[in-house]
Amino acid sequence: MANTTGIARLILRASLILVLLSIALVLPFRWINPPVSMVMLERSWQQRGSDYHLDKHWLNWNEIPRHAALAAVVSEDQNFPHHHGIDVNAIKKAIAERERRGELRGASTISQQVARNMYLWTSRSWVRKGLEVWFTGLVELCWPKQRILEVYLNIAEWGDGVFGLEAASRHHFGVSAAQLSRWQSALLASALPSPLNYKPAKPAPHLIERANWNLAQQRMLGGHAWLAGLE
Repeated sequence: MANTTGIARLILRASLILVLLSIALVLPFRWINPPVSMVMLERSWQQRGSDYHLDKHWLNWNEIPRHAALAAVVSEDQNFPHHHGIDVNAIKKAIAERERRGELRGASTISQQVARNMYLWTSRSWVRKGLEVWFTGLVELCWPKQRILEVYLNIAEWGDGVFGLEAASRHHFGVSAAQLSRWQSALLASALPSPLNYKPAKPAPHLIERANWNLAQQRMLGGHAWLAGLE
């Protein structure tokens, strides 16, 4: 009995340490802009020995064009203002679509993508998925929605070595994010599901179709006012 009690205490202490360590990895970035993400480090490691360069430049929330933020939310997670990290309805729809069409579309929320990009790796596994759920919960608990979206727009991958909206704007269109048009923002947002394959500056018909849909959805949702609750 004494031995069992000792093991239980050891497990409890280890669990507490892991929880506290996780919080220490998440909470400070509510106020501190992360200098790098795990995906950036992974890409750099994969390309070691080459002339690979990380192109990134942080934009604070008040520097991010609202139409660009709205375009990203419309493309990736239209329930973002309302869920708590995991969108159960989106998961159900993805499963239903897989059963109907044999294809599994993404159902990750912006919060999940932030957790994955910031703290985990790109290859899929049940271990990563479990950690993703854990860190998503911590991100939602520790950061307000506005901060989650700000971090997302600064660490999202938009090309080979291109991370964040400012770098993406300059890389694809040769302008700063502040100069992005609504159409350019829609093209960038529509490329997010597969940023290494799409070319927003030379969009294929499929990307043009997605961008037009994005703009139509923005109008249907009410434009910038739809994001007002985040501020």
